[in-house]
Amino acid sequence: MPLLGAAVLTFAAASAQQVEPAHDGLSLSSTLEGLVESRDADGAVRFQVVAAEELAQADQFVYSVRFTNTMDRAAEGVRITSPVPPGLRYVDGSAVGPGSIVLFSVDDGLTFGAPSELLKPDVDASFRRADAADFTHVRWILQAPLGAGATGFARFRAVKR
Repeated sequence: MPLLGAAVLTFAAASAQQVEPAHDGLSLSSTLEGLVESRDADGAVRFQVVAAEELAQADQFVYSVRFTNTMDRAAEGVRITSPVPPGLRYVDGSAVGPGSIVLFSVDDGLTFGAPSELLKPDVDASFRRADAADFTHVRWILQAPLGAGATGFARFRAVKR
């Protein structure tokens, strides 16, 4: 368990998200938060956000990217690409980014597509439809220019592999 916590902390500290195409005036910050699930006396499920040093005890994780256009003009064609952290698996249907199309990669970020378009090699040299456990990267493509001074976010959930 501590090894996973160390890998996740390393990822959070040395975030590998990318902005494509490069916009000098676009700033990024990312966070990885752990969620610990519990049930209260009446059986209701509750989630508690845990601090970075307690990530190893988390059941689920939320990876968030916040981006801000620091230019005095709109940024067009903004794409945010983030790898799924090592030791974690993307939770199906959890990626959100207001005003964005969300795409996925199963080949370490070389190609992207909608989940229904992605294929993975199978053991018998054929292909199978990829599922959420196969996703290596998540990409958000903003559908409108990001205005001068505007801020946005993108996020997804993950669980331990």
